[in-house]
Amino acid sequence: MIPRTQSENIRQGLGQGKAFIVIGPRQVGKTTLVRQITQQLDRKTLWLTGDDPATRSLLDNISLARLQTLIGQHDIVVVDEAQRFTNAGLMLKLITDHLPQVQLFVTGSSSLDLASQTKESLTGRKFDYPLFPLSFVEMVNYHGYLAERSLLEHRILYGYYPEVVQNDPPRAQKILNDLSDGLMYKDLLSLDQIKKPSLLVKLLQALALQLGSEVSYPEVAQLIGADPVTVERYTDLLEQSFVLFRLPSLSRNARNEIKKGRKIYFFDNGIRNAIIKNFSPLALRTDTGALWENFLLAERLKHNAYTDYFCNTYFWRTTTQQEIDYVEDADGQLHAFEFKWQAGKPPRFPKAFLEAYPNSETTLVTPEDFDRFVGIF
Repeated sequence: MIPRTQSENIRQGLGQGKAFIVIGPRQVGKTTLVRQITQQLDRKTLWLTGDDPATRSLLDNISLARLQTLIGQHDIVVVDEAQRFTNAGLMLKLITDHLPQVQLFVTGSSSLDLASQTKESLTGRKFDYPLFPLSFVEMVNYHGYLAERSLLEHRILYGYYPEVVQNDPPRAQKILNDLSDGLMYKDLLSLDQIKKPSLLVKLLQALALQLGSEVSYPEVAQLIGADPVTVERYTDLLEQSFVLFRLPSLSRNARNEIKKGRKIYFFDNGIRNAIIKNFSPLALRTDTGALWENFLLAERLKHNAYTDYFCNTYFWRTTTQQEIDYVEDADGQLHAFEFKWQAGKPPRFPKAFLEAYPNSETTLVTPEDFDRFVGIF
């Protein structure tokens, strides 16, 4: 089994009387992670899974007395895929408020309802642990730096889903196709808010083809035959289901900065490539630079989340097309990054940016020296 960084982070939080919320995309190993931790604790554990209709029916609108009877002498309660339970927040609040001796673990594949419910019901009583597909750092720790470094192009094409990294390309493509065809966002499709599943598929394809480019909701809407409000709402739902994430534009000083721009990236390169049905080698592609950018941003997102590095993230662009791929703002300090798949001549960071943000730091990230950016060394 490939060790997960969050496993040690969770263990360090034990014994503080908090519920543990493990949330992230489907099929990234949330249940496996919690099962491994609870087995090592060697305490009596009750599993309640939201994927089981009988369990969901049993726990719908459950009372405290009935919940106490159900939990009985169990020391640990795991609520798996909690977003599928009706009134999950109330059930979790009953456990944390009235059964403080019980260690509660919660997993979820969608923040659509779970995040809001746990925020209201478990304020001050929980630790949040996002879990994403495997990371470059985790794979380095698993089988060594040189082995993982040699697989860089493969990872850029097929990504880091746990089942994917353990299979050859034909099988990996099958797994990714199954995920991109609906499994990873099946909770989203069950919502009344999604009136046209076919429109969701068209939106995903359109966004995948615009990877690394600034996205205009009106333009996408016209392309797929929808209205901009629906496009924005569906995009928001896809982000809350951990399919993609948005990067806003930085705008503070310069008059010609893009004010309300956005770029959209995917949590996993393999999912993105499965959506557009393209696993061609990098040398034969026209989107290699965008894939490299997506790979780096997803890895940086994992690193920041797992190390509790809190910062605001942006891209930067002006109306005259001067651009910086990625900017982090940590406690007022800006750090700008340019991503290049082919190293070549070092780029010059735009004068307009350096003048607008004179104390910012700048870094070029290439395949030769990306290690520090993603958390190695």
